[in-house]
Amino acid sequence: MSLQFPPGFIFGTSTASAQIETAIAHDWHGVLSRDGQIFNRTTDHELNFQDDANIIASLAPNYRMGLMWSKLQTTPLAEFDKEVASQYHELLTDLTNRGIKIMMVLHHFTNPLWFVKTGGWENEKNIPLWLDFVKKLVDEFGHYVVLWNTFNEPNVYVNNGWILAAFPPFKHNIFKAVTVIRNMGKAHDLAYDIIKEKFPDHPVGTSHNATLFEPHNVLGVLPAKISDLWHMEFIPRYFAKMDFFGMSYYARVTHDPFPITFMDSPKKILKYNKEHDDMWEYYPDGMRTCILRYWNQYQKPIIITENGVCSSDDRLRVRAIKDYMTIIHTLIAEGVDIRGYYHWSAWDNFEWNLGPTYRFGLYACDLETKVKTKRPSADLYSKLAYSNELHSDVELPITDSISLN
Repeated sequence: MSLQFPPGFIFGTSTASAQIETAIAHDWHGVLSRDGQIFNRTTDHELNFQDDANIIASLAPNYRMGLMWSKLQTTPLAEFDKEVASQYHELLTDLTNRGIKIMMVLHHFTNPLWFVKTGGWENEKNIPLWLDFVKKLVDEFGHYVVLWNTFNEPNVYVNNGWILAAFPPFKHNIFKAVTVIRNMGKAHDLAYDIIKEKFPDHPVGTSHNATLFEPHNVLGVLPAKISDLWHMEFIPRYFAKMDFFGMSYYARVTHDPFPITFMDSPKKILKYNKEHDDMWEYYPDGMRTCILRYWNQYQKPIIITENGVCSSDDRLRVRAIKDYMTIIHTLIAEGVDIRGYYHWSAWDNFEWNLGPTYRFGLYACDLETKVKTKRPSADLYSKLAYSNELHSDVELPITDSISLN
């Protein structure tokens, strides 16, 4: 028995430039992560473009990526750095020559220090500075791209940056959070128009982080409802100008009344006997709930821009691919217009404020040498991505088999 996906269904992998390239002059450079690592050297991607292109091309015919703003544009309104642009051209030319189709992400959590010094996204006057970057990127690299993603998970970015103080600028200020969302929403609309003017046939959307917020007990009813309204309803409304609804999904977060995650409350996860990876509760059926919610709300084609598990145990990753693909296949059969799926991530990277020991990759990345080693899940995903077919009798690997340091 097997699951056959429609012709033209997009299978890809996803990365973020800041998480795989060495940090240069952006607001995450030097941040101390939870696991004690400094956000600086990540996976040496910029030193190994050709080898990494081999990995990318081996995994899937589509790739979701971004280019580091702080490297390309070292001062406000500056022309792109010629050497950096040339290196990106080499990578993109290599990938497209191999037949890899690119989804380009324009903003994925990081900002140049010069942008931050003038108020970052809190300052509406900074919007034209980002749009200048967008215009130059579209002109310089747009011919490589087939899909555009303006902002990656703006709800995660704002929640962690201005409410939980886990991301730069590390603030607790709901009023500034709303200002940031409004400014990013305006920037998205204008970036949409910039792209469409030059490439009218290129679909444009954002990537919205979808999370299933539910109460664990009666004390969790109100907190779960507030989290849902803010994260799932209020913020996405500012990014409604779209050709597709980009959605990432990783977890269900129940409340008791506090959020229950393996990152912050592992004893509760174990006490309540919840399946989990190294970050959240593992609850694949929540993807179905979230997809149906946004499909009914927006009636736009849906692309899963990120999905995966954070685990050093590749057996869970293999299981997750099977579980999530089964859900997506069923929804397509029920008439939901799901156009594609990008696995997060191609290889282990620097997981923002958590650090590089939090692992999502189809390939492992050694913490010291940065050598990338294929996990068993990579072969499973590659076969699916290039055949559009998943065999349901795939066995879980006996062990991860990858040496992790």
